Amino acid sequence: MNLEALPLDNQLITQQNLCRSLDMTRSGIAKLRLNDPTFPRPIKFSDSKQATCYFSVAEVQEWIESKLAERGTA
Repeated sequence: MNLEALPLDNQLITQQNLCRSLDMTRSGIAKLRLNDPTFPRPIKFSDSKQATCYFSVAEVQEWIESKLAERGTA
């Protein structure tokens, strides 16, 4: 299966790559998750605390778009 052929709404990004994309630290992402209930929730494929966290690319893009829209109306 070619993952690049998946529609954007099915693509996932690791927390590490999300941090790079948003130019934030892991603790910055954690603070966002605590303080902004609209920030996308992570997806884990294991119950282990060490399991890699993934985020939906489409949900992150929607969140960014909503923040840009809020900024435009403020």
